[in-house]
Amino acid sequence: MNRFHVVDAFTDQPFHGNPAAVLVLDSPYDDAWAQRVAAEFNLSETAFVRPLAGADADYELRWFTPTTEVDLCGHATLAAAHVLAAGGAEGPFRFASRSGVLTVTARDGLLWLDFPANPPYAKDVPDGLVAALGGEPVWAGFSDVNDYFVVYPDEATVRALAPDLAEVARCTVRGVTVTAPADPGQPYDFVSRLFAPAIGIPEDPVTGSAHTALGPYWAQRLGRTRLDAVQCSARGGRLVVELPADAPDRVLIGGTAVTVSEGTLRY
Repeated sequence: MNRFHVVDAFTDQPFHGNPAAVLVLDSPYDDAWAQRVAAEFNLSETAFVRPLAGADADYELRWFTPTTEVDLCGHATLAAAHVLAAGGAEGPFRFASRSGVLTVTARDGLLWLDFPANPPYAKDVPDGLVAALGGEPVWAGFSDVNDYFVVYPDEATVRALAPDLAEVARCTVRGVTVTAPADPGQPYDFVSRLFAPAIGIPEDPVTGSAHTALGPYWAQRLGRTRLDAVQCSARGGRLVVELPADAPDRVLIGGTAVTVSEGTLRY
C-alpha cells in the first residue's frame, strides 16, 4: 500500500490553483499501473516520485494525466517538492525526468522550479483553430513544450473565451496556450489559459510548463526579467517567472502549494 497526497499548486488557498496527486514510492512500478492510478484520481496530473541513488538527481519524477504520460508538468513538480519538504526532506530537490534534471529550490517564501526555456516562435496554426478559440488574436505560433501559442490584445478577451473543445482536440499537440497583457493597474503582468482536450484536460487550472514559453515571450515584450502571472481559469493561480541572466536557456517559476488531502492507496 502507498501513501498519496492531493496538493493544490500555485496557490496559498485550498480549492484554488491546480490539484495534483503525488505518490512517493520506494521501488520500481509498472507503467500500466501508474496510468490506472492517474485515471482513478482523474486529476489533470498525478506525479510519481521515487528516490534515486545517482549523482545527478535525488529522485525520479514522472507525470501522468488520466489518459497519458507527459514530458513536462510544472504544477505536479511543485506539488512533489511540497510533499517532500512537508515530510522533512531537505532541498534543493533534483528530479530526473523526461525533460532532463529539474531542480526545485526554496527562496523568498516560494518554491522555484528551474525548467528549460521554450520561447514560442512563429508557425502556422491549423485551419479552424482560431475560429474554435474565438476572439481576434494578434499573433499565433508554437512552443516546444508542444503547445500552440495564441496572443490576444487584452485580458478581457482571454477571460471571455469559450472555445469549441471538440475542434481544439483535433490538434495533435498537447494543448493551446492563450495569453494577453494584464489590464492597466493590475498587480500582475500578463494572463493566460490553457486548453488541452486532446490529452484529457479540457482546461488546465494552472500550467507551470506553459510558463516556460509565456515567461520568455512576455519578458521580451515587456522588457523585464521578473514577471507576475495569473492563469485565469475558474480556480485561478498565481505564479512568478524569472529569466536568469546567467542561464538564458532556463526559466525559473515560483509558487506556493497547499496539501488538501492524504491517504492510503490500497491497490
